[in-house]
Amino acid sequence: AYECVAHNFCVLFAFMAKLFKGHRMASEDIAQLTEALARTHVGEELSYKGQGLKLDDKRSVEAIVKEIEQCECLKALRLEGNTVGVEAAQAIAKALESKKDLQRCHWSDMFTGRLRSEIPPALKSLGNALMTSGTRLTELDLSDNAFGPDGVKGIETLLKSPVCHTLQELRLNNCGMGIGGGTMIGSLEEVHMPQNGINHPGITALAMAMQHNLNLRVLNLNDNTFTKKGAVAMAQALRHLRSVQVINFGDCLVRSEGAVAMAAVLRGGLPVLKELNLSFGEISEAAAFVVAKAVQDKADLQKLDLNGNCLGEDGCEALREAWESVNRGDVLSSLSDDEGEPDDEEEEEEEGGDTEEEDEEQNCVNGTKVNGEASPTKVICSPDLLSFLHSPTSEKLLNLGAKRTNLIEQQLDFSDAAKIAEVFLQITSVYKEEAEVKQVVFETADTLLRKAFSNPHFQTYIFISSLMVNLGLLKGEEKMKVCVLPGHLIVLEHCVGQDYFPVDQADVLEIFLTRNGKVFDSFSNARDALKTTLEKKMAA
Repeated sequence: AYECVAHNFCVLFAFMAKLFKGHRMASEDIAQLTEALARTHVGEELSYKGQGLKLDDKRSVEAIVKEIEQCECLKALRLEGNTVGVEAAQAIAKALESKKDLQRCHWSDMFTGRLRSEIPPALKSLGNALMTSGTRLTELDLSDNAFGPDGVKGIETLLKSPVCHTLQELRLNNCGMGIGGGTMIGSLEEVHMPQNGINHPGITALAMAMQHNLNLRVLNLNDNTFTKKGAVAMAQALRHLRSVQVINFGDCLVRSEGAVAMAAVLRGGLPVLKELNLSFGEISEAAAFVVAKAVQDKADLQKLDLNGNCLGEDGCEALREAWESVNRGDVLSSLSDDEGEPDDEEEEEEEGGDTEEEDEEQNCVNGTKVNGEASPTKVICSPDLLSFLHSPTSEKLLNLGAKRTNLIEQQLDFSDAAKIAEVFLQITSVYKEEAEVKQVVFETADTLLRKAFSNPHFQTYIFISSLMVNLGLLKGEEKMKVCVLPGHLIVLEHCVGQDYFPVDQADVLEIFLTRNGKVFDSFSNARDALKTTLEKKMAA
């Protein structure tokens, strides 16, 4: 492996011997010495970094190709800061086909001024060469190449090949990959893909790939666009990872629903987390507190960044005090760029709107956003249950009779936690103080939630998020009319007091109710009873 370096040092020592013996060096000797020095790469690295070379064709890379061929011990190749055309890339690739020891490819900012159509074939040539060589990479940096979604096709085969199965660090910063950025694989330890314009479909695809990288330590997706769907998908992926130390989802529009999903993972997972960045994500005060509480007891945590969200002045102060009270104030980053609480006018605009459809308004009174055209859940065949879900009344619920429990347990789709939240609101919307109705509503709600929470695959955090959105405690991404009835809170208070209700989700509810409970001022007694029961649940 050291043959090329050893040979070049032999040439140097020969010239030094001549000098010590008093020999004069001819011009051809000096030329040979210069060439030997150029070929002597201590550290097994060839670097052309930042030379601004315009490499268009085979002739323009003759010197580079020659050096690659002569350095049999090549382990690192730096081409960043130059501009490489298709023909030049093919020539370099040919030289790389025999470099089985190559481990580190620093190829960022390598296509400046090139047509986007030139980049995929250039990347494909280089990737094919690596696969031909049989090398095993540990680092691959293709940042700042702006190759877009089409460029991903040029590296997709490479990333799926054994060449990248040993990757420890993959950098694809600022490549504009969009949805195509979700095709990464490999046993990665670090993934850096900021500023790529990846939206939730790409984030979801990336999350599915990341969950198999059990050695992942650093995940940097700063300045992409998660929204709720992407954040939930990423949260599900993080459940499989135990070695992650750094998460940077700053400026990713995680938003409040996504933050709650992340908190559910953080509470019981990611045991060695050191840094969490959820800054500039349009996260509300309550959601920020849920996240902060989820990581507060992590012994290795060194930095929590929630700056640039929507906590408001009082929320920022309360969060700082909470962390200082447990002697961890130094972990919480500055909140100086907080965006403040959402404008009331904006919220009223979303909640107001025109009452164009009478059916939609009627359904809202019953506590669901589903219109009359579709059932909120998957039903096998029961017309009685379907009729109740379509238009809930206490009479219809009573008429289900003794078969009510079996219908709930066997005919509802418990794989969709958001739909189960809607069914819960439909059941509780028919609550009355009449003894028979009250008992049946309590029993039906108990049957629904006991079945849901006993399922190990039920996504409880999605249930709680959807429930809070429908109750107006949490601002969702979709505009909807929020109409809450006292029965919703009365029955929820009953359910929270039962053994089957998860303590961690009661904690989330309590945080949101404490900070956003003013939305229930019109029935404060039911709200206060729910808050008391939640506090008892937490204290037990």
